[in-house]
Amino acid sequence: MNLLPPDVAITIIMMLCCLFRGLSPSGRIPGTGLMATPAQCYYCFETLAASYRRREPISLASVEELWEQHEQYKKLAALDEDDDSQFVDEDENTAPLSGKSSRSQKIKVPRVSRLQSGSSSSTTQSLASTNSSQSVLSSSTTVTTPSSSSDTAGGKPREDKYPLFVTWNTVSKHGHKSLRGCIGTFEAQELAEGLKSYALTSAFDDTRFSPIPESLLPSLSCSLTLLGSFEPCTNALDWILGVHGLRISFIHRGRRYGATYLPDVAVEQGWTKEETVNSLMHKAGWDGPSESVSDFRAVKYQGLKASSSYAEWQEWRQWVLSLDDGSQQLLS
Repeated sequence: MNLLPPDVAITIIMMLCCLFRGLSPSGRIPGTGLMATPAQCYYCFETLAASYRRREPISLASVEELWEQHEQYKKLAALDEDDDSQFVDEDENTAPLSGKSSRSQKIKVPRVSRLQSGSSSSTTQSLASTNSSQSVLSSSTTVTTPSSSSDTAGGKPREDKYPLFVTWNTVSKHGHKSLRGCIGTFEAQELAEGLKSYALTSAFDDTRFSPIPESLLPSLSCSLTLLGSFEPCTNALDWILGVHGLRISFIHRGRRYGATYLPDVAVEQGWTKEETVNSLMHKAGWDGPSESVSDFRAVKYQGLKASSSYAEWQEWRQWVLSLDDGSQQLLS
């Protein structure tokens, strides 16, 4: 029996959970145009790589623009190949007409300066959902509501603030992932500054691991999770596996303990709800029986997740470098 890869299985489970709850698995936070995309992971990679060179990375806005254009370019290239193969299949012995000939020529790559001026927000909406693994936030937010300002050109809100986590994993030659750093915040962050800050904090300041050296960069994968839809739980089990993350806190002998797991952790580990809560209590630093603690509190939340491998980031980066002023853009 052939089993699905773990990442694929987890994504399917999360999408089914969202559909079960009547949510759309589009990867979009209701009420805004913001969504988790691989472009944001590329920005984390750019930030980490730039830190080794002691320089500032390319801006998040530029990365997102270039990522959108790269996605458009790949779709156009695929359509061009399909049209060419269909034309040949129809009559292999007939020379192409001039109109067809022009279609089969190499797609012309525009300059970055042109890319910066004419992106379409509708393209972002249609493309990004196929390139990231996401669980969708519900429209009801009872504890924390992310703040946002008016949209900028292109219809994309640039001042949205969200709690977020950045995760670095190392990936073996056989595809096995090992956690290398994961740090985030429940305090709403402006997206560009939050990603920049926690990409580095997760890489260098997670006390469970030594700082990530530059030599490990090619073996890394990056995941980010934007958090929202915080709701207090009526009890420790008032949440849904594969949909909610869980944040707990409790008191023992005057000291408050706390810990959290992101929405995909319990599913990845194959835990039940009870096992997840017990593991969280251990993570918080408590080894005694749960009955001996007081003021136990639990908050459930949802998250938009996107992931990218080093190879995917490099593919995008090489495409940018192939543009007329791509090298200048990446260094600006």
